[in-house]
Amino acid sequence: MFDIGAVAYLRSEAGAQALREVGRYRLAGASLVSDIASVRTQFGDRAPVLVETVQLRRRATAKFADPSSWLFTDEALQQATAAPVAAHRARRLTGARVHDATCSIGSELAALRASAADLVGSDIDPVRLAMAANNLDGGRVVPLCRADALRPITGDAVVILDPARRQGGRRRFDPRAFTPALDALFDVYRDRDIVVKCAPGIDFDALARMGFDGEIEVTSLAGGVREACLWSAGLAGAGVRRRATLLDRGEQITDADPDDCPVAPAGRWIVDPDGAVVRAGLVRHYAARHGLWQLDPDIAYLSGDELPAGLRGFEVLEQLSYHERRLRTALAARDVGAVEILIRGVDVDPDVLRPRLRLRGSQQLTVVITRLGSGAQSRATAFICRPSR
Repeated sequence: MFDIGAVAYLRSEAGAQALREVGRYRLAGASLVSDIASVRTQFGDRAPVLVETVQLRRRATAKFADPSSWLFTDEALQQATAAPVAAHRARRLTGARVHDATCSIGSELAALRASAADLVGSDIDPVRLAMAANNLDGGRVVPLCRADALRPITGDAVVILDPARRQGGRRRFDPRAFTPALDALFDVYRDRDIVVKCAPGIDFDALARMGFDGEIEVTSLAGGVREACLWSAGLAGAGVRRRATLLDRGEQITDADPDDCPVAPAGRWIVDPDGAVVRAGLVRHYAARHGLWQLDPDIAYLSGDELPAGLRGFEVLEQLSYHERRLRTALAARDVGAVEILIRGVDVDPDVLRPRLRLRGSQQLTVVITRLGSGAQSRATAFICRPSR
């Protein structure tokens, strides 16, 4: 849909005026078909790019503070880094000379402009480069050029790489199937400082097999894990190979932190650690920092007699061996009518279990169901809890 001509039109005064006109339409729900028909009547063949751009800008508010003048493709927006995550990365690169070799629509470059000593962007896709030129218009000038990330155009800059992980709307999980392939990028930049953005679910063991020996940083924002970022050894924290960055709390946990965390029965509170902590394998380090302990050495749920400040926790009201009927009876006795169900280590689907509990009461509680123990001693246990918020 988008080509160089379409981008040029959208950047023109006529295109800007057309986008303002189309922005008055709802373009959703019951009016979508009639809205598109009206736009087509008014703007003819330009209608698809106008409608798509307005819709993408609306979606982009989830990632950017003000995307009202930005240009996107659907795939580029899906892969674009949320502004707070990009700003965090830019802070780690303050004062560096940086080359974003897969700059796409320019979201990383926009974050880096205020902190990098020198900055250049490149991409193999001319349409995305044209969009980046639009999105970076105003403020510090950032040189842009068309180049293949596998053919370096800089010699001593830190290189940021964001290989495409989607094709035809489908995610690709094998890092050798990225575009460019991750192993090829490691080979080309083996003697350079690099920063590689990856999906949080990337296989850490596969990275090690490909020779990566730097730091893996897993970042969360607004309650969700957003990405895994690979920092080459020259950019890694001292002695750090894994880091969890919790942007909502302004907190970082690393594998260089203490991990002296005991295993003990549940105390007053159960804590479900941030997803970045779990994904980075830093549950014990997180527990040690906050004075908590594990319920089981292989399960990520933590417990404590006091709830650390700012954390959401679940106050234990009752503990019982998990059985559906037994749980239903216990909840009914507590007049529970709605329940949040948290699961780890057991084969229970909350969406299947919830209606089978046949709750009719007036209270709202949380049920934490997990496996405790191993081997013959393993047992499914349910905790009926009151959430802190």
